[in-house]
Amino acid sequence: MTIEEKQREITDEFNEIDDWLDRYAAIIDAGQDLPELDPKYKTPEYLIDGCQSSVWLHSYLDDNGHVRYEADSNTSIVKGIIALLVSVLDDRTPDEIINADLHFINDIGLGDNLSPYRANGLLAMLKQMKYYAVAFKGQQEKGQA
Repeated sequence: MTIEEKQREITDEFNEIDDWLDRYAAIIDAGQDLPELDPKYKTPEYLIDGCQSSVWLHSYLDDNGHVRYEADSNTSIVKGIIALLVSVLDDRTPDEIINADLHFINDIGLGDNLSPYRANGLLAMLKQMKYYAVAFKGQQEKGQA
């Protein structure tokens, strides 16, 4: 499934939910599906700056040249938000992540329905995920030189 197809799937799911309290519940449910993050990554080195809640993000480049993300948060709503981002961006090439237009965030109304602190945290999460992709792309290009 492409990034665009995954975004469309999420948007379709959320468009079936009219009430924002129910949408928040769906976001929390998404976080419950996030695999457990190895405790060795729950350290300051993996904390995302700019988030009011604690959000840990670990990333690595797999043997296929795809960026893999593992994440966790100490709050259920933020864990759900990072889970949505991971579901869209995980197992993609660095270029796919760098060039992704993540319109699903606005399409489902997430940007308009978060507190300013959580909205800043969302941007910080996205920025860190793209930063990893840029770093891995640089590693790949250096390896080919």
